[in-house]
Amino acid sequence: MKFQIRNSLYHKNKQFVLITLLHVFFIFTSGITNAQQIAILKYEGGGDWYANPTALPNLITYSNKNIHTKIDKKPATVDVSSSEIFNYPIVFLTGHGNVFFSEDAAQNLRNYLISGGFLQISDNYGLDPYIRKEMKKVFPELEFLEIPMDHPIYHQKYDFTTLPKIHEHNNKPPQGFGLFNKGRLICYYDFESDLSDGWEDEEVHNDPYEIRLKALQMGANIISYTFKN
Repeated sequence: MKFQIRNSLYHKNKQFVLITLLHVFFIFTSGITNAQQIAILKYEGGGDWYANPTALPNLITYSNKNIHTKIDKKPATVDVSSSEIFNYPIVFLTGHGNVFFSEDAAQNLRNYLISGGFLQISDNYGLDPYIRKEMKKVFPELEFLEIPMDHPIYHQKYDFTTLPKIHEHNNKPPQGFGLFNKGRLICYYDFESDLSDGWEDEEVHNDPYEIRLKALQMGANIISYTFKN
């Protein structure tokens, strides 16, 4: 798995350099045991960041079995403003309502992502307008770009020609959007796809097995891609 803090010594912001170096020290002195743990991102604003509680544990179990990862079966929970975010190669965000990042939280998430971290956002109904606005605080210079289906994230162990559609909301096609920093995909956002619903226990939504399987396979692809890049 490749998850390393990238060299920031030439960054113009000296404060950022100091913060990044401190995070490097933190990871290699106290966070190394969490290198194979992933986390749910807790945010402010009143939205249900805790939605889909069975989703990530099920995805971890599937990935450990089918793509031979060795991820802790219990995902962590990490606040978007916490320095502990640097312990985790991937953080997952979902919910149905309002998302709010303070200035400090937005800067912390920015530092995490440009330093080698990865954010997976799964669109539950109602999330889209809030997450787009808040991610603009994190990266005002970047736009979400639709990721073409020939991108490697769709062709890890499992090949996809279309993004899985778990639930219907607005009669819109499922789309995968990304934020890219210096050519590197740092955030993947599944929109109108509801991947995390497809990762949940079967009895939660009563989705067909084939639909849930496609969602888990795409989730495993995301984890595989992140660990390799």
